[in-house]
Order: sequence, then C-alpha cells, then structure tokens
Amino acid sequence: MVATELKMTEQRGEDTLAKIVSLCKRRGFVYPNSEIYNGLAGVYDFGPLGMLLRRNLKEHWWRTMTQLRDDCVGIEGAILTHPRVWEASGHVVSFSDPMVDCKQCKRRFRADHMQEQGSTRCPECGGKFTEPKRFNLLMSTQLGVVEGEKMTTYLRGEACQNIYLDFKNVVDSTRMRLPLGICQIGKAFRNEVTLGPFVMRQREFEQWDMQWFCKAEEMQHWYDHWQRERFAFYQRLVNNHDHLRLRQHAQDELAHYAKVAYDVEYDTPGLGWKEWEGIHWRGDWDLSRHSEYSGKDLSYVDPVSNERFLPHIVETSGGVDRTFFFVLMDAYAEEPDKDGVRVVLRLKKHLAPIKVAVLPLSKKEPLQELSRSILRTLRPICTTQYDENQAIGRRYRRQDEIGTPYCVTVDFQSLEDQRVTVRDRDTMAQDRIAIPELADFLRTHLAADQLAIEVG
Repeated sequence: MVATELKMTEQRGEDTLAKIVSLCKRRGFVYPNSEIYNGLAGVYDFGPLGMLLRRNLKEHWWRTMTQLRDDCVGIEGAILTHPRVWEASGHVVSFSDPMVDCKQCKRRFRADHMQEQGSTRCPECGGKFTEPKRFNLLMSTQLGVVEGEKMTTYLRGEACQNIYLDFKNVVDSTRMRLPLGICQIGKAFRNEVTLGPFVMRQREFEQWDMQWFCKAEEMQHWYDHWQRERFAFYQRLVNNHDHLRLRQHAQDELAHYAKVAYDVEYDTPGLGWKEWEGIHWRGDWDLSRHSEYSGKDLSYVDPVSNERFLPHIVETSGGVDRTFFFVLMDAYAEEPDKDGVRVVLRLKKHLAPIKVAVLPLSKKEPLQELSRSILRTLRPICTTQYDENQAIGRRYRRQDEIGTPYCVTVDFQSLEDQRVTVRDRDTMAQDRIAIPELADFLRTHLAADQLAIEVG
C-alpha cells in the first residue's frame, strides 16, 4: 500500500514537471536553445515572460542583499579570467566528477548518482558499468589570434572567483571595513554530464553569490547569521513552506575548501529534495591560495587596531535558474471550476512577469479608447498586458496561467461611471475601482506584497 502511494505521488510529480515544461514553451517562459537545429542539450533561452520573471528575481535578490543592507556591495565580474585563477582555486585538479560508462548502450552516468540510487547496472538497458573515470567539468577556450600562440584559459566554472580577485580593490575603493559582504550575479559554465531536469542543471547557468569577509574568531557567529538569513529569504519566496529544509553536508560530501556546509533544499514534485542554495564555511582557503599563486598580499589591515590578517569567508551561493525553476514548481496549481480546471501560477505578486492585464469587454471603439488610455496610465508603474480576444472568462484563465495578479476589466458601465472591475488572481474577488484611483490602488497592493517578501 505504501509503495503504491509512493509511486502515485512520483507520477503526479512527473506530470507536474511535464505540465510546467509545456506551459513554459507555450506561454513564452523558456525555449529550447537552437531548436530549429534540433536543439543543444542542456542549454535554454528565456522568452518574454521568462526574461521578466528572472529579472524580477534578480532585482529582488539585489535589493535584499545590498540595497536593504549597509554592509554589502555588488560587483559584476568578467566571464574570462587568467588561467592561473583556476589552478589556484583547485578547479583544474579537483573540479571533476567520477563517471561510469555503460558497456552495452554507451550511456554515461555520474558514479556518485548511481551509488545514491543503489544502481549497479545501467538504468537504461541493464548493462554493466566500466570502472569510474574522472572528467573535468571546466569549459576551456583559447585567447589570441595567431595559431600556436594562443593562451588556453577557461570559462568560469563558478562566479564567486571574481569576488576574491577584486577583494582588495573593493576594500580600497569603498573604504568599507570588515565584516563586509561582496555580492555578484553572473554566468558560469560547466561540462555537466548529467543534465536537467529542464533548467535545473545546465551547461550555461547563472549564479547569485555573496562572499562574507570577517575575522576567523567571528566565523561561527556570521555563519549562523547567514544560514538564518538565507533560509528566511527562500521561505518568503515560496507558498509551500513544508517543501523547504536545511540539510547539513556529511563529511564525505564537503567540498575541498569547506569546513561546514548546509544546503537549502526544496522538495520538488517527482524529483525529491534538491539543492537550492549552499551556505559554506570557506575559511581563508580562497584568499590564501590566490595570495600564493599570484604572489600578491591579500591580507586586510584593521584601521582601528592596525592588526593584519587574512579574512575568513562565509559563502552563500544559489542558482538564478534553479530559483526560476523551483518558484514555478511551487506556484503551479490546478483548481476545479465551472469550466473544468483552472491552471494558476500563484507567484508572489511582486515577482510576477506581468502585474496587470487590461481587458476591454468588447472590441467596440469607445471601450478600446478608454482601455488604452488606462493602459498608458499603468505602464509607467508596472508591467502590463492588453488582451481583447475571446470571452472574458478565457482571458482571465490566460492571465491566471502566467501568474498575473490583477486583471482590470473595462465594460460599458465604465464609460458612464468611470469605474473598472479589478479581479484578484488568488481570491478571484472583484472590486469596482474609480479610474483616477486605479494606479494608487495597484501601486499600494503591489508594494505591500514586495514588503512582505523582503522583510517578512
């Protein structure tokens, strides 16, 4: 009985994932990259709505991590760096996964994943595995124009290295004192062998990182602080709080630089618990290695005590694409209604790609003119969409499916009383609002949602 229920739960989860993938393609959230050439595995493009949702997520992260704090600043580092950076970081030697090949179908799998699943044979065909071999995940490239004189370097395997390289510049140019956080959102690239599902693991992806520099004796305090802060950040992003947890890494899971590590994980339908963000105790590994390999002193001098020391680091590192994926999975809901099933994305209203849809009840000219006048008034304060096609019920459903919080319906009575109907996505409650008050009404409600997810 338990096994049957578990299988049914897994099937429902797989169905949800398939529906999310379909919705993303159909409504313009995510497209397969190079689709007209049959695609490129593990690479995706983000469509008009996907771009807006990602932008909103990144702006929310920046506000939370920098604008609302006085001890964190941001940088934007280059994708290309000197190749010695990746030698110092340990990626050239250590950034590899043990892989096994199926002797029969030639498919390749990560050995640790097969071990976790208890698989001693190929899950595709049942064939025997080869002995594990290590594959480096860094993507190499060459700089220069003359053949034979080109320098081999790497597309960055993680975005955080720029922060360590720019630490001294940030301290010198901002005159900020430790403890200090340096933040960055940026692209990273990996030769991932096990891709997906969907945008969760890609070859080209985007990370948001914060590196917190402090004294060694303050590490425990700040590690605990950032663990609480980052877990609370994700709690405010999701509707299903029971799908969120903190999990400590076992000793054999720890990265070579980490003394302690916790993951914020999300219980994804059909996939189980998956990493969302890591909080890592990196110590002085990074600055000491870059000091050694570059020959430059990266120590910090306290301006009060004149003490010189190498800062220790707490890292918080999450994925923009994973956040995009988990937020969609968390927000997706199906509800029975008189027309069958209502599909709705219950995104936090402040993060929704489209905040307001303006819907004239008829295509007749007087309603068109008033509706477009309202649209022009709302555009400067939020993202809008205009939809005049099909019955009003179908238009509501189209907006529910992409997570639009508010629909403004302009009817013939609006021509007489200068009022419109504002429909709430979540409650489906409808209020008549005077047109001159509409902008303030929407601005107030969206600002309240923004405050709730920023400070709780």
